[in-house]
Amino acid sequence: MASLQHTTASLQSKHIPRNILTHKPKPILNLSLPGTSFTSLKLKFSLTGGNITTRRSNGALGARMSATAAASYASALAEVANTNNTLDATTADVEKIEEIFSDPQVFDYFSNPTIEIAQKRKLIDDIATSSEFQPHTRNFLYILVDAQRIELINEIAKEFELVYNTLTDTELAVVTSVVKLESQHLAQIAKQVQKLTGAKNVRIKTVLDASLVAGFTVRYGNSGSKLIDMSVKKQLEEIAAQLELGDIQLAV
Repeated sequence: MASLQHTTASLQSKHIPRNILTHKPKPILNLSLPGTSFTSLKLKFSLTGGNITTRRSNGALGARMSATAAASYASALAEVANTNNTLDATTADVEKIEEIFSDPQVFDYFSNPTIEIAQKRKLIDDIATSSEFQPHTRNFLYILVDAQRIELINEIAKEFELVYNTLTDTELAVVTSVVKLESQHLAQIAKQVQKLTGAKNVRIKTVLDASLVAGFTVRYGNSGSKLIDMSVKKQLEEIAAQLELGDIQLAV
């Protein structure tokens, strides 16, 4: 923590939240069913070889290049983790990283080209040590900082999740509710999603949303394309639609 405070003290009008070294990720329920085995997936890029462009570009072309680079970085990290039999542990690392970098101040600090790479590396050391990252996760962050591609970290995290799901035949389901659901209820939801998808594993992420009033929603499928809506909000919207009186003429 002292090291973190020393790093942030040197910034000009930049402050990193002091709680990032004691960061606790959002709860994720990983429901692995019996008989799980990793699927073979050939990843062309390696952290110790290959080439990922660092060219910057604007517009649609730039977005496509960034997406390609993010996918390549994610695949490289997943390949190393899978080879080392640390895929689950590395996934936990990525989830922590995604949560940390979701803070705009942290993201801006690492994306700032005027801050020396040595300073960024030192802060990565502090974060990796306090979060007990895998050694290759720490080295991966070094690579992103050295290549000045750390701004891709959120896209890389999303791509890594897709690769993880492919390697482990896992279906991701995002459960949104007003209050935290009990683990047995989440297990029931996971079983239902497994029946619908035929996946060996179902991974649940939970999100709280007071606007639902009550009940819950479940998003799954490719990029969350499928929705199970059991919320009171939806029921109220359906009732409101049924009560629309615009086309009704009353007898007088």
